[in-house]
Amino acid sequence: MTSVIPVERSDFVCGGDRCAAWLTLPPAPGPHPAVVLVHGLGATRDLMLPQYEQHFAAAGIATLSFDYRFTGASGGQPRQHISIPEQCRDIDAAIDFLQRHPKVDADRIGLWGTSLGGMNVVRVAGSRNDIAAAVVQCPITHGPAAAGTAGLRSAMRLTPAIIDDAARALFRRSRRYVSIVGQPGTVALVTVDGAEDGWRSTVPAGATFDNRITAVDAALLITRSALRYAATVQAPLLVCVCDDETLMDPRYAEAVAHQAPRGVARHYDSDHFAIYHPPLVRRVLDDQVAFLTEHL
Repeated sequence: MTSVIPVERSDFVCGGDRCAAWLTLPPAPGPHPAVVLVHGLGATRDLMLPQYEQHFAAAGIATLSFDYRFTGASGGQPRQHISIPEQCRDIDAAIDFLQRHPKVDADRIGLWGTSLGGMNVVRVAGSRNDIAAAVVQCPITHGPAAAGTAGLRSAMRLTPAIIDDAARALFRRSRRYVSIVGQPGTVALVTVDGAEDGWRSTVPAGATFDNRITAVDAALLITRSALRYAATVQAPLLVCVCDDETLMDPRYAEAVAHQAPRGVARHYDSDHFAIYHPPLVRRVLDDQVAFLTEHL
């Protein structure tokens, strides 16, 4: 989409590495409420986030988008090291950056996460007491459930690469990668029918999707969960549930809303990917803006 509200490159540092980040400020004078936009598995800011930046900023809410370390335009080695704990540290650093910005109201900072970013948002919101509101959409909240959707055979196809990558990491050699998403029957972390086409639908012209993850990280991802963190999220939490979710049973997303003390579930007739696209994206964004405006 064509940008209307200017976007500023606003990098920050986490763990000694640079996180490439983009700040979008509403045109009115600040200080503004703000949300950190937290992306999904293997995704970078170029993959759909500009539409959220523009919509939220037009509603008076500043946004900070960023590429996780080890991915996209950010620093860090090895490349495509995708770790939930490391990504949560990046989110913490992004929040700290916003709190120091003179045009942002440090007491009105929220989190927004999509797909695997939803798991990260719940985990971070549950660990802090300075989050004013949180929104997650099509969230992958429970790694074992997502792995169960993929099936045992898919997991077994990854085993040789995981063993090889573990040995390479031990001896500080170049890492072994597997695909993040692939067709059914291929060696990839996600092989659900239709997932690759859905993933590709979120890559606009001119953007690049690096379809790799270190094999050990792929194994670790399926052990991660947000379920036990949900009860510790004190901020108002909106969970946008896709009722036709293809990557995980949507009941796990709904469970997060029920367990969070101030959680609300809103349901949409969508698979994991239609929520990013018209006509549904506009309705979802309007719901999210209303929720954030009420609580920020």
